[in-house]
Amino acid sequence: MKRALTLALLAPLTMAATAPVLVPDVSSRDVRIAYSFTGAELLLFGAILYPGGRVPQGDTPAEVVVVVKGPPESIVVREKEKVAGIWVNADRMRYRSAPSFYAIASARPIERIVDERTRAIYELGLDSLQLSPSAGTSAEDQARFAKGFVGLRERAGLYVEAPNAVEITDDVLYRATITIPARVPVGKFTAETFLIRDGRVLAAAVRDIDIRKSGFERFVAIAAEQASVLYGLAAVLLSVGFGWAAGALWRRF
Repeated sequence: MKRALTLALLAPLTMAATAPVLVPDVSSRDVRIAYSFTGAELLLFGAILYPGGRVPQGDTPAEVVVVVKGPPESIVVREKEKVAGIWVNADRMRYRSAPSFYAIASARPIERIVDERTRAIYELGLDSLQLSPSAGTSAEDQARFAKGFVGLRERAGLYVEAPNAVEITDDVLYRATITIPARVPVGKFTAETFLIRDGRVLAAAVRDIDIRKSGFERFVAIAAEQASVLYGLAAVLLSVGFGWAAGALWRRF
């Protein structure tokens, strides 16, 4: 009886000792956006540490999937409809927590790596994002708006699927490259790495990435946030000043 109880208590420790561990890193944990920022390339790399330093032998090698997410945001998506030849806003959908940026990198299409249930649990793939739509809408409307919203973000370069972007060397070292567009939002980003074999997630690890404005852009952003009234007055005065100067030049020439 004591032996059985001891084995039951030690089972989680034994399982943890035999599970592989991911050691991820990113080429830049602090991305600064200046006026000349045209985008950046993030290199995500790392190693897979197996118990005893030995790679398990088997027919199916392990795969690595990397997901980079931006800070969540609340957003309203409006559907346009043509009425009497004029495009007007029709239905709308509010998402309480949609990622401002999402990119997934893998060695092959994610639907060939894990099943639909696992993709939904870990939000692997654009069709598995948990967008938190507002209540009271039908499943059909939610699917239609989600497809339109994801399509808009894809065209803006803010939602990306890269099914051929991960390379694994000797079943131990991996690397992936994800493009950060010029229009990327600022904030705290996360880079999640998943180790998958036979459709099961064996290990996961997270690294933080800070994307922020620098130089004059940072000064303007801080002023708009911390001194909104003064910032608004300054913007109005600048607009009036530029308008007056343009008018004076026009009258003179």
